Amino acid sequence: MLLTLVFFYLLVTIAIGLWAAKRVKNTADFAIAGRHLPLVMIVTTTFATWFGSETVLGIPAKFIGGGLNGIVEDPFGAGTCLILVGLFFAAKLYKMTLLTISDYYRERYGRTVEVVCSLIIILSYLGWVSAQVTALGLVFNLLSAGAISIPAGMLLGTASILAYTLFGGMWSVAVTDFVQMIILVIGLLVLAVFAGEQAGGADKVIALASSKELFRFWPEPSFQEIVFFIAAAITMMLGSIPQQDVFQRVMSARDVKAATRGPVIGGACYILFAFVPMFLVTSALIIMPEKAAALLQDDPQKVLPTLVLERMPFVMQVLFFGALLSAIKSTASATLLAPSVTFVENIWRQFFPRRSDRQELRTMRITVLIFSACVCVYAIGLEGKPIYEMVSGAYQVTLVGAIVPLAAGLYWRRATTQGAVFSIVLGILAWLIFLATPAGDSFPAQLAGVLMAVVGMVMGSLGPQAVRNRHGTHHHVVGVGPN
Repeated sequence: MLLTLVFFYLLVTIAIGLWAAKRVKNTADFAIAGRHLPLVMIVTTTFATWFGSETVLGIPAKFIGGGLNGIVEDPFGAGTCLILVGLFFAAKLYKMTLLTISDYYRERYGRTVEVVCSLIIILSYLGWVSAQVTALGLVFNLLSAGAISIPAGMLLGTASILAYTLFGGMWSVAVTDFVQMIILVIGLLVLAVFAGEQAGGADKVIALASSKELFRFWPEPSFQEIVFFIAAAITMMLGSIPQQDVFQRVMSARDVKAATRGPVIGGACYILFAFVPMFLVTSALIIMPEKAAALLQDDPQKVLPTLVLERMPFVMQVLFFGALLSAIKSTASATLLAPSVTFVENIWRQFFPRRSDRQELRTMRITVLIFSACVCVYAIGLEGKPIYEMVSGAYQVTLVGAIVPLAAGLYWRRATTQGAVFSIVLGILAWLIFLATPAGDSFPAQLAGVLMAVVGMVMGSLGPQAVRNRHGTHHHVVGVGPN
């Protein structure tokens, strides 16, 4: 019965997404909803995109294992990313009326940097989307008591998201996000109240977390602890800023007020609401101590679904899996769309110039289909890898390769194309060296990468070759974007 209701919910969301797809008339509608979304929808779609499988399943598992200190990357870093986007990036980028974030790299630094940064951004999405697909496979496997294998569940889940994203693009994503966020918030809040009562009161759950020192946030006062803490914090805090899904939400706003305030409100809500799944899993340690202890040893991601399936009434099960599917689908739909639009706009058009808007829209849809298939295969290949690690690893490449050129281009007028190239090369090279050698055990690879990216930008921009090329002309010294 529960599985039947889940399938019914999937069909309803598909129907809503296809209804929203009627608004899509051109590539701007497909990619950025024609820049028509009001503030409330910018808030809901940024919140819903961030609140994915890692928030419901991955973050609570990490919280139980390492406390708040273990989840500085997400939700704290991830939520702060949206706040920083709203405060420092949204207004400048919105005024430029671009279709993708990679368009900015082209306008500011030229074609080469555009293509390289596009590839970096597209690559980063593999891990994030795969995490959502993996979670869908896990949900269908649990609901069917093993009758649907995890790989089969991944295929089924991907098909359900693809059904409306393929046709409606950003319009379908935004409208379904709005509906799914309502279900998500109501479902998890009701569950939290019920679980607190089962555990003997919310105060007992909080007391247990406190006794286990789960509220410890700051690292130990040692160099290694501090630098790894900083590296974890900035991975999503800065690495998520040069991402197409964030940029799409900014550019989809109907005015600059919605573009700037939406991410700030969405980010703050995300950080606060991420505590609800943490509360639920902590309550499981009281409600079913032996079972929870066994699952923590085997697969911590299964603690929350098992608590709901074994200890809660049917209505609560419906609420939980409705909320979980809402979280996963909202994130997955956004992360399928974003890299596909980037590929067509910033890589495909390098080789096949735009002939008509209709043809480009068709190409975007075909790319969404192909990328979905690639992600599904990739997720099946990574089966068994923790969801939290899949998501956090996805943002390191954009942190070391894309954030410094973006920030410098917007806020440092002396940033040049050569500086951007140096930044990308040195950042990625340092990151790979630290990942591949024992040096990464003493100093975090992503922090080494972003520091070298800053060095590369400064050296490349201020060096004599950055001021004049061999013909003695100026070389992209002044930014194109509004300041």
